[in-house]
Amino acid sequence: MSDQQGIKAAKRAGQVARAMLNDSIHYLLGALELEQLRHEIGAYENDPDFIAFVAVKMEVESIPDNEKLLESLNDKNSPAHEIFAESVAWAKAISLTQCEILAERYPQS
Repeated sequence: MSDQQGIKAAKRAGQVARAMLNDSIHYLLGALELEQLRHEIGAYENDPDFIAFVAVKMEVESIPDNEKLLESLNDKNSPAHEIFAESVAWAKAISLTQCEILAERYPQS
């Protein structure tokens, strides 16, 4: 990966974290994207600011039909919001601080 790709991924990580904090992106969708971006950024495997999002990904993957449900999360009236409510509460409990840190770590440029 080039330095330019890493810089672009880092910028996107900051954008996603801020969007999660202001609810302009569904928290779980943002968490999944952050988990993906950590590889593009080149974060260490055990980076404490990203590791919580690995756990969130594992939680989401354990939910039956998760891919179909995740696709519907962009619709505010989707029943998926109710299905994922408990997962969102848990995800925020374990990762909200890390989300805030990532928003600061990768500021808008």
